Amino acid sequence: MSVSTSTPAVASLPHRLLDHLGRYGLILALVGVFVVFAAAAPTFLSVANLQSILVNNFTLLAIVSVAMTFAVSSGGIDLSVGTAVDFASFAFVSLVLAGQPVAIAALAGLAAGGLVGAFNALLISGIGISPFLATLGTLFIGRSIQQMLTDGGNPVYLPPNGVPAAFRFLGHGTIGGFPVPLIVAIGIIVVAAIVFARSRFGRVVLSVGIQPSVVRYSGIAIRAHVAITFVIAGIVAAAAGLILTATVTVYIPSSGNAFLLNAIGATFIGTTLSPLGRPNVLGTVLGVLLLSIVANGLLLTGLNFYWQQVGTGALIFAVLSLSFMNKKGRS
Repeated sequence: MSVSTSTPAVASLPHRLLDHLGRYGLILALVGVFVVFAAAAPTFLSVANLQSILVNNFTLLAIVSVAMTFAVSSGGIDLSVGTAVDFASFAFVSLVLAGQPVAIAALAGLAAGGLVGAFNALLISGIGISPFLATLGTLFIGRSIQQMLTDGGNPVYLPPNGVPAAFRFLGHGTIGGFPVPLIVAIGIIVVAAIVFARSRFGRVVLSVGIQPSVVRYSGIAIRAHVAITFVIAGIVAAAAGLILTATVTVYIPSSGNAFLLNAIGATFIGTTLSPLGRPNVLGTVLGVLLLSIVANGLLLTGLNFYWQQVGTGALIFAVLSLSFMNKKGRS
């Protein structure tokens, strides 16, 4: 009798272990890579390096990944977030060069990103093209437009002595000892988290991503919500373009596409934090932090760029595999 009662408990141990690994794999991976690099690289735990992770690795990717989270939450994806970054950067630097106030140039940059999102919204909600194909087309069109506007892809520099103080403050200033770019990123993260957790709009968008048919039968305008979501994604990504330009004081065509794959990776890694496997801001932020630590740690250990990409890809596979195995075990 004692043997038969203990057998199910013993048999369930692997399932319970798999369940915990699947649900907390992201957090375990985050702690694991932190410990590994702290032991492998003597300078990893230095204050200067930890600040570098937050400012140089985390900030811009976090903003772009939040934009991606909006798109993925609605059941789609946005391959043109880099285009929104680039258009915002171009509009921003062009107006500053033309002598316009930095505030006006910044608003124009955000509007340029919103225009990219609005174009996606027209294709997706207006015409009915799938988000993947629509935003892929926007990516190609945006790349061509940038080539034409810059005579084949030439960077647009700001003169070192002609950079306005407000422009420099956005990229290099501090408030209370905290870098302005990081403050902006945290502000966007907090606002996005509140939108999804507290607003009716956020709840509807998440519902559209999970069960669009149920939302449709409820009489809610799905197309309008999806359209607004992609406009928001464009504006959020544009904020990264403003900070990028203010930091390096130059616009480089198609530079925003460098964030695309990592933003997708961070967003989908973040879904493992949700019991339903849905995109969420906290999970995305932890995913960005994980990728940022890995990029920084591999650099400190002396691995070249190609092995850094291999390490990042392997880590993404590991975290997502644990989550998928857990879901398969439950089903």
